[in-house]
Amino acid sequence: MKKTGITILTFLLSLAAFSQNNVEGEVFEKGTNASLPGANVYWLNTDVGVVTDFDGKFTIPYRKSYKKLIVSYVGYEADTLTVTDPSEKIKATLSAKGSLDEVKLISRRKASSRSYIEAQNVINVSSDELLKAACCNLSESFETNPSIDVNFADAISGTRQIKMLGLTSPYILIAMENIPTVRGAAQAYGLTFTPGTWVESIQITKGTGSVVNGYESIAGQINAELQKPTKDDHLFVNLYGASNQRLELNTHYNTKVTDKWSTGVYLHGNMHQEEHDVNHDNFLDMPLYHQINVMNRWQYTNTEKGFVGFFNIRYLNDDKQTGELDFDPDTDKLTTNAWGSEINTERYDLSGKLGYVNPELPWRSAGLQFAFSNHQQDSYFGLRTYDIEHTSVYSNFTYNSIIGDSRHKIKAGIDFTYDKYDELVETTAYNRIDNSVGAFFEYNFDDLENINLSAGVRADNHNRLGLFVTPRLHVKYTPWDKSAFRVSVGRGKRSANIFAENQSLFSTSRAIDITTSAEGAIYGLEPEIAWNYGVSYLQGFNLFGNKADVTVDFYRTDFQNQVVVDWENPQEINFYNLKDESSANSFQTEFNYNLFEGFDARLAYKYYDIKTKYQTGRKIKPLTAQHRFFANASYQTPIKNNSRWKFDATYNWLGKQRFPSTQANPVAFQLPDFSPEVNTLNAQVTRVFSPKFELYIGGENITNVRQSNPILGADNPFGSNFDSTFVYGPIFGSLYYAGLRYRIK
Repeated sequence: MKKTGITILTFLLSLAAFSQNNVEGEVFEKGTNASLPGANVYWLNTDVGVVTDFDGKFTIPYRKSYKKLIVSYVGYEADTLTVTDPSEKIKATLSAKGSLDEVKLISRRKASSRSYIEAQNVINVSSDELLKAACCNLSESFETNPSIDVNFADAISGTRQIKMLGLTSPYILIAMENIPTVRGAAQAYGLTFTPGTWVESIQITKGTGSVVNGYESIAGQINAELQKPTKDDHLFVNLYGASNQRLELNTHYNTKVTDKWSTGVYLHGNMHQEEHDVNHDNFLDMPLYHQINVMNRWQYTNTEKGFVGFFNIRYLNDDKQTGELDFDPDTDKLTTNAWGSEINTERYDLSGKLGYVNPELPWRSAGLQFAFSNHQQDSYFGLRTYDIEHTSVYSNFTYNSIIGDSRHKIKAGIDFTYDKYDELVETTAYNRIDNSVGAFFEYNFDDLENINLSAGVRADNHNRLGLFVTPRLHVKYTPWDKSAFRVSVGRGKRSANIFAENQSLFSTSRAIDITTSAEGAIYGLEPEIAWNYGVSYLQGFNLFGNKADVTVDFYRTDFQNQVVVDWENPQEINFYNLKDESSANSFQTEFNYNLFEGFDARLAYKYYDIKTKYQTGRKIKPLTAQHRFFANASYQTPIKNNSRWKFDATYNWLGKQRFPSTQANPVAFQLPDFSPEVNTLNAQVTRVFSPKFELYIGGENITNVRQSNPILGADNPFGSNFDSTFVYGPIFGSLYYAGLRYRIK
């Protein structure tokens, strides 16, 4: 995740600078004119410095005594500029160390890139990358990113589940503008509640991440930055339609209200009301649904006082119906007439954040965040009822400063979290209140050349988990040009919401069994505790005169205590604590290459070794492919008369996946030990007619791979062998879509 402190601090610094004399400029790579985000810009012999934004731009305070401006970037020769006229915009160009005298001119910015300067292993995904696919919601935003695995959670709900380092989304801290959002009751379906067009960029961090964002992350952090009313289009319309008769509409309207206030109204609606049963098992291949999602977003900017703020209010209503083809909820709900399910969700969100930069001391800043949400889900699955209401309050205060000079940065702050859960699982009520208060401190050292170190620690006092400490360390070292070697270690701790996180269990006939512990504070279970260790190496280079980079990383997660979700008995699902017997190893290598102007290729291979000691013995994690291969190719034609073509294709190969044991079932309901391999191909073509209008068409799963019998015991859904969780690949088959985007700047 691109550091929140750097992103927000850079933006705030640039705003504060307008309240005094300032110098503006941009930093480029010499020869290519490619912008350099994250470059350091500072006045010689002062503590005044800033970092360039994602477009390589900066604004830095100026005084008459300031004469020499230093511009530096890892892997490039630093440059010293003499400033005589502060009103003149500066264009700084840096030369790569050891670069050739003759290079090929490339002016495009990468749609997805890894940071060479951050201590953490961060992947930055821009809006350009998100437009390579339909990207209707956040769960569909990772199809072109090999670091995130996407698969369906079950054969009933149609919900996509993401994984990082081989671990499911509950082990990933998922935030919206660094406010934890997809958690608790929203864990199963929350990724579908953020439309893709609302997202400006995504930062993916492998490993535990920063202590500033909390103690829960174990496998990684995903942060989605939303569109800003002052930067987004005045009017944006996106209309999408698919061959399965799925329709979506996204509309943004942004306007400036006063000199300091701007607002945006974001409307999203989707619906699918066509019944599909391609595999002829009498069950819908995808649910019938409709969703209304409305957000009003306000932005406050006071350049004289050094304040900037964002305030959001959002309402969502999402209804799903699935089950057998002849299921009618008016007559068949909670009866054995036909098996059916409805999942109705209503959610309210209110959030805000306010940042301040001292105009006289721009390296000092403070930020305050606040969020409130109420999530109400009423649902049933066949004869099983599952209702949950989750009320959440989150607040965070962070102070940023430096020690001595801008090489030594600190962050310190406190946060508070309150969660009230009211759950009804069939006939049993589970009600609880969780709250915690935490304090954190993080130190960052950046020598602007070779070393970037981030060390953080936080202490939290939780009403159920007690007082505990969370340490985390990230180190980046640049041994030579265009390289980054990283090491990270960190601890994570979380409470498992076993029902909200595993709602697919309700679409089975399995009995629920919880093995409680004397020290279990939630559902009678102890919290999960894990250490994550990682090493990563990134090397950029020129290949046949064009840019390329290769990344190799390895991460290991060791659970000191884990809540095991045991599917190995086909008649039951068992939850119990396991100590020091579970680990997850993840190895990934990735190669990116700009083959020629406008054409980018990405190849990746992943290997997972994830093992847990179940009650029946130590086994590899079920329904997780140990071997994966990914390939993506994209091409953009040169712009001619404000128009161009864009082409994108993504191929995924998944090796065999272990099925949970079905040996205790009758022979007719037994599955083999492993699933077949899976090959899928997605593609999209976009025609940009002008800066205002474009059309796109595409296909998902063009290879038409389809799991023929995803539901076990579909002919007798109220019998003892009914199970919809044995999903290893696509269910529906090929899907084709088309859409348009229209914008007014």
